[in-house]
Amino acid sequence: MTTPARTLRTLAGAPDRPLLLPGVANSLAARVVEEAGFAAAYVTGAGLTNTYLGMPDHGLITLDELSAHVDAICDVVGIPVIVDADTGFGNALNVQRTVRRLERAGAAGIQIEDQVSPKKCGHFAGKEVVSSGEMIGKIHAAVDARRDDDLVIVARTDARATEGLDAACDRAAAYLEAGADLIFVEAPENVEEMREITRRVPGLHIANMVEGGRTPILSRQELGELGFAVALYANATMRGAVVGMREVLAHLRKHGDTRAAGDLMISWEDRQALVRKPEFDRLEQRYAATAERSHI
Repeated sequence: MTTPARTLRTLAGAPDRPLLLPGVANSLAARVVEEAGFAAAYVTGAGLTNTYLGMPDHGLITLDELSAHVDAICDVVGIPVIVDADTGFGNALNVQRTVRRLERAGAAGIQIEDQVSPKKCGHFAGKEVVSSGEMIGKIHAAVDARRDDDLVIVARTDARATEGLDAACDRAAAYLEAGADLIFVEAPENVEEMREITRRVPGLHIANMVEGGRTPILSRQELGELGFAVALYANATMRGAVVGMREVLAHLRKHGDTRAAGDLMISWEDRQALVRKPEFDRLEQRYAATAERSHI
């Protein structure tokens, strides 16, 4: 039987790469991503922190909060989901518990990074990284903890900003050797650095396309030519949604009602279809009929 984790492995290794990977911060966004035809989604730690807590990406989300969101997201979509688990919420033993929790919640892939905890957004200043040895231990712990051997372990390094590109590439190679399935060198600063990463480090790579961040935004074709397997757009959906909310609210504040704002919003019918209300109505009728028969 094909599992979400196995499907994710197939997608990441497909010849028509890179895989376009939109980020989601909640179940509704995940439904929209699946509806739009994307083959996989990414639960973004930054987006979750922004939307759930209204706070910046400073390592403030807890494992309980993250796993609850992952469980809800994986319950409503059929596409595989990679989960941003930040630093793994502690040392190697914490990483094992994190992997088990998120795998039970439905994750097909789990990302851990080598920042010092509490971490920061990969495109913020002031980051620090742990030793490569400590991170290698976390990767070993993650690999040992997974129940499904196909569960994808993503290893991210933020060493480019603190130790330089050479050190980041050395770390990426070591993480791959330790058992990581996907490599994520965060925040290269130009195309030449991106090319050097994939040239020097074998394996499957993620390119993080952060609008306004340190890395240039390239087309899917350009990223494929550079050798990247996955193109991550972690917070494009969330940022687009904020623009939409602001437009509706500006209209409401200006006009005092939303009668002429229909084109700024999803329709009532489309909204109900997106959250599968007709399906729930059919189930309600089915079980009501069963209850009635049981009393005959």
